[in-house]
Amino acid sequence: MTLIKSISGIRGTIGGHTGDNLTPLDLVKFSSAYAQWLKESNEGKLTVVIGRDARISGDMVSSLVAQSLIAYGIDVINLGLSTTPGVEMEVTHLKANGGIILTASHNPKEWNALKLLNHKGEFLSADEGATILKYAKEERFDYSSVDDLGKMTDSPDDGKYHIEQILALPLVKKEAIEKANFSVAIDAVNSTGGIFIPKLLKALGVKEIHKLYCDPSGEFPHNPEPLPENLSEIADKIKKVGADLGIVVDPDVDRLALVCENGEMFGEEYTLVAVADYILGHSKGAVVSNLSSSRALRDVALSHGVEYFASAVGEVNVVQKMKQQNAIIGGEGNGGVILPALHYGRDALAGIALFLSLLAEKQLSMSALKNTYPPYFISKNKIQLQDGIDVDDLLVKFAEHNSNEEVSTIDGVKVDFKEGWVHLRKSNTEPIIRIYAEAKNENEAAELAKKTISLVESWI
Repeated sequence: MTLIKSISGIRGTIGGHTGDNLTPLDLVKFSSAYAQWLKESNEGKLTVVIGRDARISGDMVSSLVAQSLIAYGIDVINLGLSTTPGVEMEVTHLKANGGIILTASHNPKEWNALKLLNHKGEFLSADEGATILKYAKEERFDYSSVDDLGKMTDSPDDGKYHIEQILALPLVKKEAIEKANFSVAIDAVNSTGGIFIPKLLKALGVKEIHKLYCDPSGEFPHNPEPLPENLSEIADKIKKVGADLGIVVDPDVDRLALVCENGEMFGEEYTLVAVADYILGHSKGAVVSNLSSSRALRDVALSHGVEYFASAVGEVNVVQKMKQQNAIIGGEGNGGVILPALHYGRDALAGIALFLSLLAEKQLSMSALKNTYPPYFISKNKIQLQDGIDVDDLLVKFAEHNSNEEVSTIDGVKVDFKEGWVHLRKSNTEPIIRIYAEAKNENEAAELAKKTISLVESWI
């Protein structure tokens, strides 16, 4: 059982001992620390928007978080079942002072988390996150008197505002999508994507929708991370019903994976590549992704005559780099699309609308479209960390071992070779070292990853 405290939020497993897991006491403590930071950063009556994915623990976690904020004199707007991008957009729409998304993203059902937002509906900066962790550690709390308690307003998220804003984007071509008459299969892993993706598709004019695991029960039927090894059922579904494509999201609907008409993976990395290609085909501007994302995005950016920039891993780092470079599209290779014209957050719903617009414009099958992009293969691996392992020392050794190559230490260690790259970094969300390797074909990427893992394990 695990509790991970980072600047991007608090993530842990439900149950167990306080301080070692995400227990009720831990939820109250970190919610209170966030409330204390909000009160010190703002004046007057405060409002916070909260929403959650469909995890089994969600209702319990939501109640504890909301009541902790109310005890601080903060009014709470409770969206109930929602999505990460939906909560982010409602913060600004409702002119709230902040927001909390209750989701552990791609983690299994025993996990949950608090993702903390500022008044812009964006994740907190490193300094802001560090301040909240400090307050939690010190238990620096100052609750309100009985006459100054906050109030709760239940405002169930129907997705209307989010979807309206997506449809208002100039590059979302509803008429073209409707005319294309797509047949679409969905795997929403029994979370809130099962509510909001069908609504979006119907609003876009898609009439033939084949649902798989769209009941928001929180009982994940398979590992909820949208990786190829977890998506065999939707691949079979697509072939069985003759769908044009498959759409897969994680439980909080900020990551988008796509499956081709033949059941083969379009590739999580290529979600952002394809959307960026579409955006850049209509408007020019800089592109940003993180260090662990495919070279294919850089190649597509260069083919459109625009600059590509890499950031440290983590949505807040990508957003910061996008703002610095005034990028018009960016995101992460895990299927995270960030469109500043909508908001600065990964948004699977926006990604779906833009991708379907591209597919309608190109009039190609999914597999044919995939073949128009530079072929790269990423091998994504992890090494489980045990207590006492000095990760920083391992990373230094790996950098020194590859000192004759192009080495970046912006975030962990990334080594660029002529025909590929490998990136090692400690995860912010799990007790693991992530090892990503990319090359021009699957075997070379797997071999590069295998050699790296063997080397690191020999040092361990």
